[in-house]
Amino acid sequence: MFTQCFEEIIILTNGIKLISLTGSIEKFVKSSKVKSGILNVSILHTSSSLIIQENADPDVQKDLINFYDRLVPMNNNLYIHSIEGKDDMPAHIKSSLTGTNLTLSVKDSKIQLGNWQGIFLFEHRLESQKRKVSLHLLGEL
Repeated sequence: MFTQCFEEIIILTNGIKLISLTGSIEKFVKSSKVKSGILNVSILHTSSSLIIQENADPDVQKDLINFYDRLVPMNNNLYIHSIEGKDDMPAHIKSSLTGTNLTLSVKDSKIQLGNWQGIFLFEHRLESQKRKVSLHLLGEL
């Protein structure tokens, strides 16, 4: 039997960082009883993003943040749009580079991730934010 399931995850962030969503998403998939299908994960914002990345060594997260900060510096002299501060336009650029949607396969009621992979919300803003992540699972029970 075919089904669709929806969930919304609310995350309160506090500065630029990667926040693991893997456990929450795995719990949603398990509770759905879907055996095989496709999961779409979307962040409903333009200044944060979603990535699949290393989940074992926290140094990877630090290096990613440092890399993106060098790639897209917080320098208002570089941008026209800066309504919400020096991190405003850099956050939008980082989000466009990393993406706001992920599509994952579900097999045997498990998200198909590699051994060292995790799903992360990548917060690009300095100030605390309330982020919404939408989950949409389509599959067979």
